[in-house]
Amino acid sequence: MMVSFFDQFASPSFLGIPLIVVAIALPWVLFPTPSSRWMNSRLITVQTWFINRFTNQLMMPLNVGGHKWALLLASLMVFLITINMLGLLPYTFTPTTQLSLNMGLAVPLWLATVIIGMRNQPTVALGHLLPEGTPIPLIPVLIIIETISLFIRPLALGVRLTANLTAGHLLIQLIATAVFVLLPMMPTVAILTAAVLFLLTLLEVAVAMIQAYVFVLLLSLYLQENV
Repeated sequence: MMVSFFDQFASPSFLGIPLIVVAIALPWVLFPTPSSRWMNSRLITVQTWFINRFTNQLMMPLNVGGHKWALLLASLMVFLITINMLGLLPYTFTPTTQLSLNMGLAVPLWLATVIIGMRNQPTVALGHLLPEGTPIPLIPVLIIIETISLFIRPLALGVRLTANLTAGHLLIQLIATAVFVLLPMMPTVAILTAAVLFLLTLLEVAVAMIQAYVFVLLLSLYLQENV
């Protein structure tokens, strides 16, 4: 029996070996592999259509130089959606509820966009730190504020994904516990609470997909500023 509701976010282990690596690698096994036949299966067709639509939507604001990131961002999107969705199943673990994993994804990708901007167009990249038409007395203050906001970006990426998924999982567990407690005492109230739990689960499915999309979309916006 769990001692705390937050125990569900602890990385599982077997014989002292953390299983978070298995939780991260398992989704890739579930994806269908393209066949050598002329006609693809329905699942592969839907998957290809989704990736193509998402890639076109994501790469549309970027110039040709930013299109090199299409494979990376599309893979990251599919990876995050799969992990978030599998984490909603019973007796599963969601690696994206760990801030360390999300920061491990956010910091290198954000830093890559900054390095690309500094290498390709340093004047434009540094120009984002000072808006055009700023009064001279406010220049030092605005440079400090914009620099701080620049370094807060990866933290915001990781914390946003972690906080939204953690809050949803906690709320689902709280309402599910209430259903089990109320069922023998007030069956009618328990049924109504279970209906709320079902609707909340649907909402959490949408949140899992939206948060993955927002994570990748913000990375593409950071890339857009630097290419």
